[in-house]
Amino acid sequence: MFLENVSKYDFNVTIEKAKKEIENNSWKISAIHDLQQTLKNHDKNIRPVVVFAICNPKYSAEILENDDHRIISPMMPCRISIYEKSNGKTYISRMNSTPMAKEFGGKIEQVIINSSREVEEMLSELFIHE
Repeated sequence: MFLENVSKYDFNVTIEKAKKEIENNSWKISAIHDLQQTLKNHDKNIRPVVVFAICNPKYSAEILENDDHRIISPMMPCRISIYEKSNGKTYISRMNSTPMAKEFGGKIEQVIINSSREVEEMLSELFIHE
C-alpha cells in the first residue's frame, strides 16, 4: 500500500532536492505540511516529518473534468512524506497507487499509472538503491 525508500541525503537536503525535482518535472507543490512543527505547537515533540501535497495539472484535469471520475478526488493531490527515523536516516514514502488503479480500469487506471510512474522517476535520484 505504501512505498518507502532511504534517502541519500539528510533531512533538509532531501527536502530541497525533492522540491527541485518536483518543480523541474512540471508538477506543482500545492502545500507543504510540517507535522513536526504542527505537533510542537501542541506540546508534542516528534522527529522531523514533512508532507508535500503535489499535483500535475494535466493529470488532475483528466480526472476532475469527468463527473464520474471525481469519486477518486480524496486521493488527490498526491502526497510525498519525508521524515527522519530514530536511526538518523531520512526516508521518503508515498502511496503505491498502481495496484489500486487496476480496480478502476479505463481512464482512471491510465492516469494513476502514468502519474505514479512520473513520481517514482522524479524521486528515484534521491533514493539509496539497495
